[in-house]
Amino acid sequence: MTHRSHTYEARNGVPAVILPAHPEQRDQRNAPGTDNEQMEFLGDAILGMAVTDALFREFPLCSEGELTRLRSNLVSRKRMADMGVELGLGEALRLGKSAEQNGGRKKPALLANAAEAVLAAVFLDARAQGKDGLAAVQALAETYLVQPELEAMRAAVAVDGNRGALRDHKTLLQERVQACNAGRLRYIDTDQSGPAHLRRFTVEAQLEHEGRTRVLAQAEGGSKKEAQQRAAELALEAWPAERLRSSEESEARD
Repeated sequence: MTHRSHTYEARNGVPAVILPAHPEQRDQRNAPGTDNEQMEFLGDAILGMAVTDALFREFPLCSEGELTRLRSNLVSRKRMADMGVELGLGEALRLGKSAEQNGGRKKPALLANAAEAVLAAVFLDARAQGKDGLAAVQALAETYLVQPELEAMRAAVAVDGNRGALRDHKTLLQERVQACNAGRLRYIDTDQSGPAHLRRFTVEAQLEHEGRTRVLAQAEGGSKKEAQQRAAELALEAWPAERLRSSEESEARD
């Protein structure tokens, strides 16, 4: 339950001002085993196996691609963060003061990572006792991830020949743009903030058409991928209004 900020500050002291890290500091890491990052690595791998096995058994007629999309939804940062909340991991985290001041106990990225570390601990403890570590993790994955989403997944698989409801936001937005011949979709990195152990990325979803660039949405996340997905989600939510405004502007010009 030890976040890297706790170990880093114990070794280097608390930053006087919380600013983006100097480039030379970004690669500094704690010694292996002094925070929960190695446990996150193990937990992520075991969780992938546990969820894959559950989906393989539950959806035997799905293709590899469909199963992959289902798994991505189940082990997404949001779902893992929700699991962290349900387990009360936020209150148990050992955080540095910088992470604490930035609301680290409620940040989805920290909660998701902590949940992965806990799964690794469950696996290792069960194995140390001569039990099936994977089965122990599978039981947790079934309870907190698979079962709550099972009906929604079954419905998604039944829609549009097992495809439409399973696509991620970036894919859906790209298909929407292509269907409307609306131009070229791009994701532009616009900002990075926070210390090295608590980085935040800001991304814009932009649409280039006939020499003009329009910002569809802007979002931030704990990784560029997360920020891009969130920006795509916001752009999809605003798409009908965006198309309506464009039509009204065209009529006004005519």
